[in-house]
Amino acid sequence: MDEVEDWARRATEVTVGGEAVAVVDVPAGHPGAAPPLLVIHGFPTSSIDFAPVLDRLAERRRVVLLDLPGYGLSAKPDRAYSLFGQADVVEAVAAITGLTEVDLLTHDMGDSVGGEVLARTLERSSPLRVRRRVLTNGSIYLGLAHLTDGQQFLRSLPDEALPDGSGPDAETLAGTLAALCAPGSGGAGGGTGGSTGAPARHLRAGAELVVRGGGARLLPRLIRYIDERAEHESRWTGAVETHPAPLAVVWGRHDPIAVAGMVERLAERRPDAAVTWLDAGHWPMLEQPDAFAKATVTALDAP
Repeated sequence: MDEVEDWARRATEVTVGGEAVAVVDVPAGHPGAAPPLLVIHGFPTSSIDFAPVLDRLAERRRVVLLDLPGYGLSAKPDRAYSLFGQADVVEAVAAITGLTEVDLLTHDMGDSVGGEVLARTLERSSPLRVRRRVLTNGSIYLGLAHLTDGQQFLRSLPDEALPDGSGPDAETLAGTLAALCAPGSGGAGGGTGGSTGAPARHLRAGAELVVRGGGARLLPRLIRYIDERAEHESRWTGAVETHPAPLAVVWGRHDPIAVAGMVERLAERRPDAAVTWLDAGHWPMLEQPDAFAKATVTALDAP
């Protein structure tokens, strides 16, 4: 079965601010006392990154994932994008799906969107309450990030959509995503849950959803989150560091962008954080799905 179309069949569409937002809402297999898990994906992919671990995450808790506007199965309008606006969408989806208290799982750019949600809860301006949170590979300290040549090139372009028919295709993007896996894997692992290297089909599915609906044209607009992240790091990383909800970090130690030093700095500033290192790169949920799911569930179920 085609992985993208299978994921699309699991999604429903809600409307936020006049734009379609794709939501995957999975009930708990064996309901327990834990609140729902709200998942926020990164750039340039979408919630499909978590497909290999979703069933394990949902064994004892409801899991709600969304594709932020401009990404995945959601609407991709040609407009400016802001992480403040993306946090608004997260809160709107939470309201539509009836979420009040949640656990939070974030990756890559989602760490910053989650940081804004956390900042709002600290200010008591958000209707959400965050009980526990799991942070995974993202540039929480931008000064330590090793941005790729592709990211730097996109940042150099004007904040406008590329011409029709331009932008990378899915095959090119899949290769770019594979280059962020652990060294030597190339993203072409055979798909055994514990082996290093994301199966190529997962990377290809993520890339296909980037380009779906003309999304590749929007990459110069979506990449602006890096500049916004630099401007508001004290707010977003500050919230990650100081929010009272217990913090767990599940991190691919071989990430060439969000390097291991970020976790080391965060651990200095938040010494109570539970850190799990995985033998993976930027996509630990794809490269080592069994280990990622186990570490995440263990953190969420901690006493």
